[in-house]
Amino acid sequence: MTNDTLKLSAEEQFAHELEELKKQDKGERPTNWQLSPKAVVQYLMGGTLPNGFRVTPKYIGNQRLMEIAVATLTTDRALLLYGLPGTAKSWVSEHLSAAISGDSGYIVQGTAGTGEEAVRYGWNYALLLSKGPVPEAIVETPVMRAMKEGRIARIEELTRISSDVQDTLITILSEKIMPIPEINQQVKAVRGFNIIATANNRDKGVNDLSSALKRRFNTVILPVPDSMEEEVEIVRQRVQSYSASVKLPFDHELLKEIDRVVTVFRELRNGVSSDGKTKLKSPSGTLSTAEAISVMNNGISLAYHFGDGTVKAEDLAGSLIGAIVKDPVQDKIVLQEYMETVLKPQDGWKDLYRACRDII
Repeated sequence: MTNDTLKLSAEEQFAHELEELKKQDKGERPTNWQLSPKAVVQYLMGGTLPNGFRVTPKYIGNQRLMEIAVATLTTDRALLLYGLPGTAKSWVSEHLSAAISGDSGYIVQGTAGTGEEAVRYGWNYALLLSKGPVPEAIVETPVMRAMKEGRIARIEELTRISSDVQDTLITILSEKIMPIPEINQQVKAVRGFNIIATANNRDKGVNDLSSALKRRFNTVILPVPDSMEEEVEIVRQRVQSYSASVKLPFDHELLKEIDRVVTVFRELRNGVSSDGKTKLKSPSGTLSTAEAISVMNNGISLAYHFGDGTVKAEDLAGSLIGAIVKDPVQDKIVLQEYMETVLKPQDGWKDLYRACRDII
């Protein structure tokens, strides 16, 4: 692994923290877990260890939600992280897997085209034609490997997978086995195996889970950040991490711009200005925290490669408008009204108003 890797996995990026937690962890660890449940929650929520080592928070929000999620994974129930797009479902899923199994790579990405062979197993057709259905012809999926090794498997965007493919999970989750009828065998799950799935309710083409499958999951709903301070801190952490990964400088003056972007998103999302005096129309998009992070990352790259390295309003305006205007007719009207009633009169925001006006 070189430093040129575009995206490090959670267990690589925070290897020093996981190693230190292992050394300090005195709690009881479930079979095949790298850390005790309490240490997993501490890894997610951050804090200072008895020896003074600081663990950075990965999730900023209600600690009880993380405790419920981790407790679920110690049982025979799978975990479903549910919520609006951009509420850190995939982020939490990756870090849970990294802390529990030491490897977050056992992942199935759910799409409308995800087939049964991506969830259960596939076949090496060259071997299948030459030798018939033999064990060595089986192509193991991340779920099958996780079952054999006692790891956490991740299924992203479960509700984008068609219902008949979703239901192939029922036997795996209820009986902890994966039948392979072609060779009259079955894979039995090793202790430590479980599944973390993510899903959102705003995606077009959502396939609702059957009642039978829902009963196999404990659902934890991840909310939009409660406060302005929480959301700003989430964006700050992720933007700082991105800057380091692509070797761009993180100027602490960026906090001012982060604050402005988050304010715009929250006001439009909530339908009211921060001072409560102006009611606003909300656009069709979700304006999630993840999109605020993307706006800032794009602004940093634009300023660094095409400017003087200092993020200005014109570096953010294009991405900001792109995040807000999903419907070119209705959302454009919403943004224009917001610009005239909130941005324009506000002290210190004239530069952002002019930059957006020049583009829209």
